[in-house]
Amino acid sequence: MFSGVSSAPGAANPASRPELFEEVKLFRNVREREKYDNMAELFAVLNTLQWLEKAYIRDALTPKEYTAACSKLLVQYKAAFKLVKSEQIQTVEDFVKKYKMSCSAAIERIKEDRPITIKDDKGNTSECIAHIVSLFITAMDRLRLEMKAVDEIEPDLRDLVENMTKMASLPDSYEGKEKITKWLRLMGNMKASDELNEEQIRQLLHDLDSSYQEFVRALS
Repeated sequence: MFSGVSSAPGAANPASRPELFEEVKLFRNVREREKYDNMAELFAVLNTLQWLEKAYIRDALTPKEYTAACSKLLVQYKAAFKLVKSEQIQTVEDFVKKYKMSCSAAIERIKEDRPITIKDDKGNTSECIAHIVSLFITAMDRLRLEMKAVDEIEPDLRDLVENMTKMASLPDSYEGKEKITKWLRLMGNMKASDELNEEQIRQLLHDLDSSYQEFVRALS
C-alpha cells in the first residue's frame, strides 16, 4: 500500500534502530521502583480526594458516604506522604507543583485535616474519626496477612475501643464497640503468644467489617 512512498532524505529507517522499540524503564533497581510506586500512590490519593470533593459538591453522594470516604483518604494521604517526603519534596504543595497536578480542593481538605461535613472542634472529632478508620483498616489488614497471635491483634483492637469511647458523637445504638470489646475480653484470658484459630479469625474479620460499615453509616 505504501510501497511507493519513499523516506525523507536523511531520515533513518526505524526498523534499523531496534533501540527505539525497547521498553523504557523508570527504575534501575528495587529501591528506585519503590520510590516510583510511593509517588504513584500519593498521586492517586490526591486525585481521588480531588474527585471526591467535586462529587460531594455536585450531590453525587450522601454526607455520610462522603465523610467516611474523606476520612479514609486523609489517613491514606498521611501514610503515603511520609514515604515520599524528602529534601526536594518537603510539603504536599511541592509534590503538586513538581508534577503539575490540579487538585486545589484536595489540598484545602488536607490543610483542614477533616471532612467538610465535620465542624471544627479543634480537631477532636476529626482526629477520632481518622484514628478509628485507620485502626479498622490496620486491624483487618493484619488478619488478612494471617497474623494470628494475641500480641499482634489485641493492641489495635484496644486502641479502637479507646478512640470510640472518646468520640462523644457516636450514637448509643452503635453495636460495633461491644462486638470488639467481647474480643478483648476473650484475648484478656489468653497468653500473648497464643493464636486465634481459623474460625475465630474469620469471625473477627466479619465483626470488624460489619462494625466498620456500621460506623460509616453512623457518621453525619
